[in-house]
This record gives sequence, C-alpha cells and structure tokens, in this order.
Amino acid sequence: MMRLRPATVISILGLAVIAAAIKQGLGYQDTPILPGTKWHVHDGNRPQPRVVTPGYYGSAPSDAKILFGGTDLSAWRGDGANGPVNWIAKDGSAQVNGGAITTKESFGDCQLHVEFASPYPGRGAGQGRGNSGIFLMERYEIQVLDNFGNQTYPDGQATAIYGQTPPLVNASRRPGDWQTYDIFWTAPVFEGEKLVSPAYVTVVHNGVLVQNHTEVRGPTTHRGITPYSAHPARLPISIQDHGDPVRFRNIWIRDLPASDRS
Repeated sequence: MMRLRPATVISILGLAVIAAAIKQGLGYQDTPILPGTKWHVHDGNRPQPRVVTPGYYGSAPSDAKILFGGTDLSAWRGDGANGPVNWIAKDGSAQVNGGAITTKESFGDCQLHVEFASPYPGRGAGQGRGNSGIFLMERYEIQVLDNFGNQTYPDGQATAIYGQTPPLVNASRRPGDWQTYDIFWTAPVFEGEKLVSPAYVTVVHNGVLVQNHTEVRGPTTHRGITPYSAHPARLPISIQDHGDPVRFRNIWIRDLPASDRS
C-alpha cells in the first residue's frame, strides 16, 4: 500500500476542509458589513485562505522561492551587474568570502528566512565579531552580529535595524551554533518623489520576537541619518561581507503582495 508523506496528507486534508465548508454553506449573510470591506461579519462567501504546506525540520514551505538550499548560489550575483559569486559553498552552507552577494531577482513585501552561524571560536569584539547584514531592497539593513557575551552599541547589535532601532531582547546563540532570522518586510510606498508610507519590519530571532512591526526611518547607514528617497517598489536583497567568515544556509523567501498586507 502506498504511504503518503505527512505534507501530502496535510494538503489533502486542507482541501477537504475547504470543500466541506463550501458544501455546508458556512457563515452568514444577515450580519453587518465590516467597515472598509464588502464582507459581512462571518461571511461564508469570503475567499478561503489558500492552503500552503508548511516546511518540516527547517525546510521551506511549499510556496517559497529557494534562494540558497545548500549547494547552488545561482540565484545570486557578486559585485556589479553580473559579478561572480566568490562565497564558498560546501557542506550545506555558504561562507562569506570576497564581497557581498545580491539576489538576481527583486522583491517588495516579503517573508524572508535566513539561517547563519558566526565563526567558532568567537574572536574579536564589538562590531568586529561575526559581522554581516541582511539588506532589504539593498539599503535597509537588519544587522547580523555575534552578540553572545559580546556587547556593542544597541542599535548595532544582532537584529537591530542598523543605526536606528535595537532589538527588544538579545536572543543570540553561541558562536558556531546555527541561528534563524525570520523577517517580515513591508516596503515603503512612494507617489512620485513623495513618501506615502514608510517601511515596517517584524523580526523573529531564534523563535523570539525582537522587532514588532517597527517603523524603518529611512535607509540605514553608519554614524548618520539618511532620509527616504523614492525607489522602485521591488529591489534585490543583499547579504554583506564585513570581513568575517559568517556561514549562511536555508535561505528562502515568500512574496507578500500588497493586497495581502491587511
């Protein structure tokens, strides 16, 4: 007898639940309209959330785009428009080596998952210890740093919006241990040159909420403040080379269309 994988069973069950809901005519049409929508309270005709099979044991969900799965860095470029990627990919991870890497594809609102490990044994201090960074839209940095027993200026520690907002807590693991960033990004909105809505970011570090829908005040920079300037709604993501051999693995992303923001 054929045995179904758990993910397949979940998908089948999810579709069955949706079909049952339609058949049973769930919901109401005699309730008030929710303000700003066309839907009644408990409206059974409202579209069902689409089914997504979650990942198991570190794997990506079914609707994610894999940016690095352990061996293939073809989704990235090095310096310049088509520069070579010099990072060392082996044993399921990619190690910083010889410049930043940037996605060939551009993204707007998104959910980004990144796993990294600081060098072991830990060496250096402050900003000189396991330093890298995740740059959303190539200009808004979520700091990567080894902050296990290593203090630095708060808006420059791991998961800080660099130079702007420290994390709520320090959830760093020991150097050499794998750590996770789950970043939920809402891109800024412009009308011409005018900023209509700033960027917002939520970050979960090793399962701990450290940035809670935090406003991003503009492009991040060292020892300065940079105001917003208009840019395209979709831009690449970069990972910084700050001279430390940080390793990365299991990088995936899910597009979140603007219609899904509410």
